[in-house]
Parts: sequence; C-alpha cells; structure tokens
Amino acid sequence: MTRADLINTLVAKYSELPPALVDDVVRELFEQMIKSLASSQRIEIRGFGSFEVRVRAPRVAHNPKTGQKVEVGERRVVHFKPGVDLKEKVNSLKDKDLVED
Repeated sequence: MTRADLINTLVAKYSELPPALVDDVVRELFEQMIKSLASSQRIEIRGFGSFEVRVRAPRVAHNPKTGQKVEVGERRVVHFKPGVDLKEKVNSLKDKDLVED
C-alpha cells in the first residue's frame, strides 16, 4: 500500500471528510513521525508496533564487484518492532483472508 492508496482508502471510508483534509492529515502524520525519528525519539503505536533509531557501528565492508575493502562509517537506521496485535493478526491470516474490506 502506498501513501496515495492509504489516503484513497480513508477518503472512501470517511466520505464526510474533504479529501484535501484527509491528505493533509496523513502527510502531517508521516512528517511528525519523520521529525521524531530524526531527533532520535522512539515512536510507539500500541497494537501496531514501535519505531526507533539504532546506531550501526563503523565497519569494514567489501565491494562485491572489485573485492576491494571499504570503510563504512557509523550509520543511524530505523528499526521497526511489530506489536503483539499486529503479529497475531498477520500470523492468523491466510492468503484467502487478505481480501480488502
């Protein structure tokens, strides 16, 4: 699902809301999540999961094409840990159950 798909789904479900408002709310939600993660704040959405920034230590890697060793500096990466409800829902679904509501 893309952001546009999400917006279209919400517009269809909440037809009383103007589409522009739904678009603004979804975009603002993601923008706030990005700002929080960029400032190393943890995001927890109960029943869905949590996002946090982890730091990967510098390491020596290699270029698979040339075999040459390359130093990779410290990096910050976003880690997602699914919540219990999300895990249960995903594990209980079968392919035939994946039909949209």
